[in-house]
Amino acid sequence: MPSMGTLYLVRHGQASFGAADYDQLSELGQRQSERLGRYWAERGLRLDAVLTGTLRRHAQTWAGIAQGAGLHLEPLLWPCLNEYDSEAVIRAVLPCRRDATLGDPHTPEGYRAHFRLLRDGLAQWMAGTVSPQGMPSYTDFVHGITSALDHVRAEHAGKNVLIVSSGGPIATAVGHVLGLSPERTIDLNMRIRNSAVTEFLFGPKRHTMLTYNTLPHLDPMEFKDWITYA
Repeated sequence: MPSMGTLYLVRHGQASFGAADYDQLSELGQRQSERLGRYWAERGLRLDAVLTGTLRRHAQTWAGIAQGAGLHLEPLLWPCLNEYDSEAVIRAVLPCRRDATLGDPHTPEGYRAHFRLLRDGLAQWMAGTVSPQGMPSYTDFVHGITSALDHVRAEHAGKNVLIVSSGGPIATAVGHVLGLSPERTIDLNMRIRNSAVTEFLFGPKRHTMLTYNTLPHLDPMEFKDWITYA
């Protein structure tokens, strides 16, 4: 019987929500990433392969993990692990919403408005009722995520593999493995935390979820203020 491998899916560290360039880790996001690497090194976890999306926050998160863990693996870049374009999703539904005002994302009201519109847009994109500009269909987006899972099973049997990606692709992977509805997948997406770890066991034919959205590296009280969502 072939041995099982473990796939670790990590969401990037805190990015720059509300800034002109979101695709950049904050100082805290860098610390979150390095802390995860140190946590794994302290427990003797050995990674055999790494896949990342091509966004800057993915590369920076992997660099932080690698620095914290003392790793020198060259990641395989997998563009299908990139996040959907949240602004394009929101723009696709704005004309249909009379209450659609984003406001200042740094205020509680603006933050909530952003994510209400995002949830609405994601639901319509998944249902095929809107086509956000510059984005693939939801079916193609899912296929891109599952292609990465297929690659891991085919090429890394019995090994420890890391994927560094974003909330949307990771929630989509979980939804695919568990056979969840689009609505439940959106719920998962909205709750995933920065630098959170999701674990799959995998064999030749399938992945099985072991954990979701965990932060073992931030469990000590000294890191309680490091837990973020955006």
